[in-house]
Amino acid sequence: MRSIWAVATNTIRQALRMKVAFIFTILLLVLLPVMAFSMPGDGTVKGRLQTFVSYGLSLTSLLLCLLTIVVSVYSLTNDIKQKQIFTVLTKPVHRFQLLLGKLLGVILLDVLLLVLFSAIIYTITIYTPKLLNAGEEELVSLDNEFFTARASLTPPKIDVTQEVLETYNKLKENGQLLPGSSKEDDIYILTLRKELEKRAVPVGRELLWQFQNVKPLDPNQSLFIRFKYDVSVSPPDLNVYGRWVVGDDRQIRYGTEMKTPVYTFDRKDFIRTFHEIEVPADAVAEDNYLAVGFFNPPLNNTVVIFPTEGGLEVLYKADSFTVNFIKAVLLILLRLIFLACLGILAASFLSFPVAILFCLMIFLTATISGFVLESFDALSKGLSGLYSYTVRPVVLLLPQFDKFNPTKFLVPARLLSWPLLAKVAGLMVCVKAVVLLLLALLIFTYREMAKIII
Repeated sequence: MRSIWAVATNTIRQALRMKVAFIFTILLLVLLPVMAFSMPGDGTVKGRLQTFVSYGLSLTSLLLCLLTIVVSVYSLTNDIKQKQIFTVLTKPVHRFQLLLGKLLGVILLDVLLLVLFSAIIYTITIYTPKLLNAGEEELVSLDNEFFTARASLTPPKIDVTQEVLETYNKLKENGQLLPGSSKEDDIYILTLRKELEKRAVPVGRELLWQFQNVKPLDPNQSLFIRFKYDVSVSPPDLNVYGRWVVGDDRQIRYGTEMKTPVYTFDRKDFIRTFHEIEVPADAVAEDNYLAVGFFNPPLNNTVVIFPTEGGLEVLYKADSFTVNFIKAVLLILLRLIFLACLGILAASFLSFPVAILFCLMIFLTATISGFVLESFDALSKGLSGLYSYTVRPVVLLLPQFDKFNPTKFLVPARLLSWPLLAKVAGLMVCVKAVVLLLLALLIFTYREMAKIII
């Protein structure tokens, strides 16, 4: 362990002497405060904070990722190129201890820099409303919609498979299918239509959603119904009337004693725009049940549709902004650990420029992994069997940085749960990063450092 620690401290000193580390550090120290007051967002305090957190964390993550790749690759390839490794390996330092020491040094450097820059971002974010003299209403809005961590519940997906198959068979028998289209495409289109039908509310009708396991952090606070309307025919003023009923509907249906209040809201809202209804959290029943109902009044004279994606969800405070921010920072750290293992692997058998190029290619692919997977899925329709057993498993081995982007949680104040963080840690670090490290140890152990010439 003493040998590993000695190599780690030497790696940190080596990294601090590098100009690229100095440049990246100065850039972040200068840019983060400048970004906080130069990005107005949508003009509101909330918009400014969302923009700053999004760009600040993204920039910090990007620069630290690049620094991790450079340091992890350079620390080993430079020792080999300058032949300094010979003096190390002739001492009682095994090759695996050298690699583990290099990795530990890079990770410790990442932790120090990440703590520093995330502390700057957090401090600026917390004190910005005071510096901008935000009003009372803005502060309340920030507490409810930004300085929080809200869990999200969406209506359960209705299985329409049987209905879709029956509709498809009827259309096929009557010869009403689109010419030239495949069965998969027809089923896909019919499924979308059926799902929208289940979320459509004709004039004079009501649609009810029932949610289980609604567990607000504090019953004295509020929960929010977030929704977006679509319509079959757009009204002249692009507004839709609606009556919302939120609470335990079982008390009304079965005529039982009213233990929790049921709230009614009459509203007029723009279509195709997200809106939120604030509801006291005491509307949730003792068994964590909550019903949300929408009535489409005759005033609308049009069918109201709730889109399948983002049409309706229940949001409630499940944790604090500080804890959510810490978890977001840990998410970035997991990414850096993976890249450190990747850099060590590349440096174990490649030269510095080739190793850097290799790591950057993996990093770029992981950053746009969702797009890459969708592209391969679209291009492989005719080769589904071959693709499923060859290319797709290789693509899935890459980390999905875009899928677990911390700004996706912090900016909309969505809860980043501990189970999700543990899942990412297990997959990205305990599996993928460990595999890379084991490969690096295997390759470096049997790598020939010098030839004996007689």
